[in-house]
Amino acid sequence: MPAYPPADALTDHLADAVRQAETARYTAILGRDELRSAFAAALSETYGGSVAPDQVAITAGCNQAFCLALMALAGPGDEVILPAPCYFNHRMWLEMLGVSPVFLPFRPERGGVPDPADASARITPRTRAIVLVTPNNPTGAIYPPEAIHGFHGLAREAGIALVLDETYRDFLPGDTPPHGLFARADWDETLVHLYSFSKVYGLTGYRVGAVAAAPALLAEIVKAADCVAICAPAIAQEAALFGLRRLAGFRAEKRRQVLERVARFRALFERRNLAYELVSAGAFFAYVRHPFADMTAGDVARRLAVHENVLCLPGSAFGPDQERYLRFALATIDDDGMAALGARLQASQS
Repeated sequence: MPAYPPADALTDHLADAVRQAETARYTAILGRDELRSAFAAALSETYGGSVAPDQVAITAGCNQAFCLALMALAGPGDEVILPAPCYFNHRMWLEMLGVSPVFLPFRPERGGVPDPADASARITPRTRAIVLVTPNNPTGAIYPPEAIHGFHGLAREAGIALVLDETYRDFLPGDTPPHGLFARADWDETLVHLYSFSKVYGLTGYRVGAVAAAPALLAEIVKAADCVAICAPAIAQEAALFGLRRLAGFRAEKRRQVLERVARFRALFERRNLAYELVSAGAFFAYVRHPFADMTAGDVARRLAVHENVLCLPGSAFGPDQERYLRFALATIDDDGMAALGARLQASQS
């Protein structure tokens, strides 16, 4: 999660908002009309497309957005395609629903970007969706527009959903849209888009995310939402609305800080004396190939923790065939910590 707190302007605003009785009450199940409209407008502007408020649902975090969307798309006996490595909550939720995750092979030679051709070979009559996360958790890989469009075309042809989780979209380099799917008049026939307000505004504990999808799918999502949290917290929705309307400068500054941190992490691996190999990095995460062919990822992660005071997660936590990899979370590391990390990784090689 981000190390920075919410903007002072936001917390000052919420201090006033919490005194209003309306802030303590339920909102509409799919979210406040003002927030749905503001987010639809933001999506339209960011992607150069057209998104209507009735194509948006506000959820209690992006994890809930995923859970509700998949409940509406798939059920016991169905299959959903996930690139390996995957965000482990996605896998767990599918398995709890009785849905079988079908893994795409990891492609380190593509910088961790999955190959649509691998997905094409794995679609069956039981396939209901393909799930992509970009920038990715755990790998940090940023999927280029051509890869995203390739998966969209594949899903569209097969008559299944493309569930695109862009939780970390605010930390992308460059100023061009990450894809052009929202510019399609028929975007909601295939695309189910997920987003989190939590990361860029520092609101992880507030629990506020969003789904953009066809109104017919949202009509199914609302049934499940009403049985879980009923609605996203009203105070969290107020925070998200304020962020969209008033915190463009804050978003830009946090994006700059994150991009600089990723660049510093990449620079560690330009050292010739470091045997660890950087596969991909972006937003809050990086994926690294460790040099110990005779050790599991769990053993390497444990060794780094015990002997070098470095915390990372083994790739094996994120799916099959990941024993040679480690995930590093970059969100809280400062300049001194980055330098220390390079030294400790080098020390761990001996």
